[in-house]
Amino acid sequence: MAGEQPFLRHEFLFALETTGCVSQQAGWIPRHITLWKNNVLTGAMPLYVKSHSYGEYVFDWAWADAYQRHGIRYYPKLVNATPFTPVTGQRLLAATESDRLLLLSAALKHAQDIGASSLHCLFPTQPQAKEMQSLGMMLRSGVQFHWQNNEYADFDGYLANMSHDKRKKIKQERRKVSNSGITFEHLTGNAICDTHWEFFNSCYQTTYRQHRSTPYLNLAFFRQIGATQPENVLLIIASRDGIPIASALNFYNDHTLYGRYWGAIEYAPGLHFETCYYQAIEFCIQHKILTFEGGAQGEHKVARGFLPTPTWSAHWLAHPEFSHAVEEFLERESRGIAQYITELNESSPFKSEKPSI
Repeated sequence: MAGEQPFLRHEFLFALETTGCVSQQAGWIPRHITLWKNNVLTGAMPLYVKSHSYGEYVFDWAWADAYQRHGIRYYPKLVNATPFTPVTGQRLLAATESDRLLLLSAALKHAQDIGASSLHCLFPTQPQAKEMQSLGMMLRSGVQFHWQNNEYADFDGYLANMSHDKRKKIKQERRKVSNSGITFEHLTGNAICDTHWEFFNSCYQTTYRQHRSTPYLNLAFFRQIGATQPENVLLIIASRDGIPIASALNFYNDHTLYGRYWGAIEYAPGLHFETCYYQAIEFCIQHKILTFEGGAQGEHKVARGFLPTPTWSAHWLAHPEFSHAVEEFLERESRGIAQYITELNESSPFKSEKPSI
């Protein structure tokens, strides 16, 4: 199993481009920056020219609207991120701080050279966010909900740490699914065949149709990552009477499971929570994976043992007046996020002392 984060691997980024999920037509134009010393690659930075703000999960639509109202062009902008993937990780891929700052300086210069309105670095680690701040970028905080494995022996051991009411509710949710005759299969690596990918893709497409949205990914992408990153892929399939009815795609490495997409072709009470969360938690316990990142947003995860975790982004805006206005907004927003996390921790479902951030 690869110890590195799956979404920063060349295989993942390459699959996005070769299958057309990332392209000029999709509004993501690759402009990756690499750093070389004596013909040796010493650093890299995934970078894209964007003509919209879809697929980023750090929302700047209000900023774009403000630019438009004042007759100023917001797009194109530059985005340093893994497309469609709200997962914290390294964004400046270099071993030393000096090399990381060289990469960031090159990105800032490129933004100015092409007349981009801004540069946005999405979901960096907190240390890298601080490095970005040292070059004048503004930091923005957010929150996600992550599950932590405290060396649980099994799912019941996990539930034993929760309050009676929360434990009872989860058991009721799981019982509804079990009583419906639904069973689950955890598929990894080469056990995932093309039929599985076709079924998952139909579920994925169904989810987007239900939300009246256009899916970002396609079957060719899923097939390619299944072939090139089998050690990072977990596919959970729910079946009734031997017929698949739902599935969830997760990525994982030695220490973290990342929940990404799910879908169902049939409704059953509790099916979403079981397929996306409880089955994934069982996988983490079985394989001693420390953290389960359940994806963006979702206060409903708190009652199921996912606690608030801060996220970060860094922003540079070329227009000085707008930059000043955004800076003031971010200061207010950060105070609100800190208070929000405090309030969420006070409603922790666990019996033990509330965790500190």
